[in-house]
Amino acid sequence: MNIGDVAARSGLPAKTIRYYEDIGLVKPLRDSNGYRAFREKEVHKLIFLGRARALGFSIEDCRALLALYEDETRASADVKRIAEQHLERIEQKIRDLNAMRATLTHLIEECAGDHRPDCPILEDLARPGGRKVAG
Repeated sequence: MNIGDVAARSGLPAKTIRYYEDIGLVKPLRDSNGYRAFREKEVHKLIFLGRARALGFSIEDCRALLALYEDETRASADVKRIAEQHLERIEQKIRDLNAMRATLTHLIEECAGDHRPDCPILEDLARPGGRKVAG
C-alpha cells in the first residue's frame, strides 16, 4: 500500500505517517523505486498510534505501549502503569485549568467593564506573580 492508501485507512495525515517513520515507530518497506510500501501490520500500528495519541499519550508513551502490544510475554501491569501515569498527568492538567478558571472568574467579576481606564484584570497581569492561582 502507498502512503495515500495508508493515510485513508488509518485516518492519519501522510505528514504524521512520515514523522512516525522518521522517529522509528513504523518501518515500511521500500519498493525498488524508493517509494514506501506499507504492509497490513504498519497500518494496524498506525491505527493503534492514532488512537493512543487521540487519548493524549506522549510519543514516548506510544513507543512503550506499542512495544508492550507487540510483546506477547508482556505483563498487563506494565501497560496499566503507563495508563495510570498518563491519567495522573491529565488530572493535574484539569486541576491547573480549574485554578485558572477560578482566577479568571474572580478577575472578571472584579472588573467593572465600563468606560473607565482602571481594570483589575490588567493590574493583575502586570503585577509580578499576579493573583495567586488557586489549586
